[in-house]
Amino acid sequence: MSTDRITAFVMAGGQGSRLQPLTTARSKPSVPFGARYRIIDFVLSNLVNSQIRTIYLLVQYKSQSLIEHVRKGWTISPLMHEQFVTVVPPQMRTGEQNWFQGTADAVHQNIDLIEEHRPDLVAVFGADHIYRMDIRQMVDFHQERDAHVTIAALPVPLQEASSFGVIATGPDGRIWEFQEKPDHPAPMPDNPTQAFASMGNYIFNADVLLESLEEARKRGETDFGGHVLPRLLDTHRLFAYDFATNEIPNIKPYEQPVYWRDVGTIDAYFEAQKDVLGAEPVFDMFNPHWPVYSSGYQGPVARVLGGELRNTLLGAATVIHDGTRITDSIIRREAVIEEDVELDECIVMDYVRICKGARLRRVIVDRHNRIEAGERLGYDAAADRRRFHVSDSGITVVPAGKVSYFARDSREGAGSGYAE
Repeated sequence: MSTDRITAFVMAGGQGSRLQPLTTARSKPSVPFGARYRIIDFVLSNLVNSQIRTIYLLVQYKSQSLIEHVRKGWTISPLMHEQFVTVVPPQMRTGEQNWFQGTADAVHQNIDLIEEHRPDLVAVFGADHIYRMDIRQMVDFHQERDAHVTIAALPVPLQEASSFGVIATGPDGRIWEFQEKPDHPAPMPDNPTQAFASMGNYIFNADVLLESLEEARKRGETDFGGHVLPRLLDTHRLFAYDFATNEIPNIKPYEQPVYWRDVGTIDAYFEAQKDVLGAEPVFDMFNPHWPVYSSGYQGPVARVLGGELRNTLLGAATVIHDGTRITDSIIRREAVIEEDVELDECIVMDYVRICKGARLRRVIVDRHNRIEAGERLGYDAAADRRRFHVSDSGITVVPAGKVSYFARDSREGAGSGYAE
């Protein structure tokens, strides 16, 4: 395993417009996932588990909830100077653009942090995906090939590759071309049925990164994938790391061995949540050898007073009343499900109360909401669409309501209703 000093930049400023209305008041990386996590927790856990603990989180769009989440849950070691997760907003220097203009511009605005830490390598990773990855294996690959830049690459079926940025490589993994959503994608050298899709995760030699950022600044280039990396092909050694070769300890036989999901749309987000359900989930969140860390909520445990639950995750302090029927669903913390409620394939976020007799099918209820007694959602897409967002596959999304932390208050009208 490499012992090089590594500084990581996590690109966490994503607007997530295709995840509306879940991103109306929060950035994409801070969208909740599972019973207790947020999307950002996966990349941060991968870095920490890979012994990379000098981490800068570059934020931008509606970042307050993300900042609070990191402040509460991601203090690694206040006694160790080189172990931290810290949030960095756009620097807003005088005479410059106020916001990050692209991935390369975001890192360039913080070039002084690289110069301060003087690492051997710099990891630039996205914050928008659900996956496990031992990043040190990618670092070892990078060093073994004497690479200047290594890009994580996901094998995808050739017939689907036109939807991705495709990386064309030689047999040794060296990159010779970038293809942006090509009509005729280049297949992998050893597998003509698949192509390499860029995952947007990079390992740079620090000196190469510094030089390329300064050159990009002179040229007015702002993005790694669109500008900097294609230019470096002519002068540097760029390699693709096959993510399918990455090995995580203690993966169960029933899991998908190499799991990676882009949750950039409501439908993709919804389907990925289902992957963590079941006795033998595709992606088992419980892995003591490679844990997914989060804010460590310390409230009371969930309480089930009765009802019928099948294939369901419950967050802390959730209360399930008698007579409920919940199937294939995720209920996050401090939610209350009253008597005679039926939930089928639903995601219920924090501080939601679903009142007696409600029926919800394939519905996402964002936090701070009260679903009134007898409400029916997910049964009539046309009716739902007049009030809420409905995805292409028919998932109804109730946006976040007015802030209230009293879902347990049973009084009529207590808490908040739907967002105005």
